[in-house]
Amino acid sequence: MGNYTHMIDLLAEQKRFILNHLHEGDTAVDFTMGNGNDTLFLSRTVGESGRVYAFDIQERALENTRAHLVSEGAPENYTLILASHDRVREYVTEPIKAGMFNLGYLPGSGHKELTTMRTTTLPAVAAAVDLLASDGILLVAVYPGHEEGTLEGEALDAYFRTLDRHKISVTRIQIINSPTSPFFFVCEKK
Repeated sequence: MGNYTHMIDLLAEQKRFILNHLHEGDTAVDFTMGNGNDTLFLSRTVGESGRVYAFDIQERALENTRAHLVSEGAPENYTLILASHDRVREYVTEPIKAGMFNLGYLPGSGHKELTTMRTTTLPAVAAAVDLLASDGILLVAVYPGHEEGTLEGEALDAYFRTLDRHKISVTRIQIINSPTSPFFFVCEKK
């Protein structure tokens, strides 16, 4: 066990990227609410005048997130939605300034077999790209430590390569000598 504080913390970096785009009064979406950490970050960033929509298919995720937001005193600017993130267009009609996906399974749930899947992740990401406002940002964290995570990452990489680089810039941030470490895509609309 060495001292790894000098290493890049990929999840902390995600927040830095978002803060370059997301401001008070904006609309943001947490496409994978999990235990609500990203939902809380987005809620605080957009403030009282902003809106946050958060999606998850597990009732437990909603309960954990609601409790977390309340205990942390988050602004009451959020809508927690028990639905798959590929149904985003049924709930979000306005352009979004930021979207976050943390793929994989609900942390601490013990249900590692219940993960995000390509069949819903890809349409959800495509819908998110369409909903992005100008100067909007989408962050998609991929966890290749399990088979579906690896396949999700490959499918997303292939999809992002098809986007018009004059309209959207997509960057992949990855620790290259640790192939099972999480990595993420940063998708920025010009």
